[in-house]
Amino acid sequence: MRRKVIKHLSLAAVLAAGLGGQGCANVSDTDRRIGTGVGIGAVTGALISGGRPGGTAAGAVIGAGAGYLYDRERKRRDYYRYRGRYYRY
Repeated sequence: MRRKVIKHLSLAAVLAAGLGGQGCANVSDTDRRIGTGVGIGAVTGALISGGRPGGTAAGAVIGAGAGYLYDRERKRRDYYRYRGRYYRY
């Protein structure tokens, strides 16, 4: 019984990952970085809070903000790098 459940869950996880990858094919860099931040933040919030919904949601919000800030900094560095100017750290 357990093996059957594990097989079905693993098949569902593989299919979900495949469909999720196809859905993100035409996403902008900003959306991709914010989405990654939300995912990492939600998982981290769930681990820290013991799976409580409030902790998971707070982690997702903090992760979205971190993803946005990372995207903004990355675009600033790329702007200066492609134009031949030096970026001051």
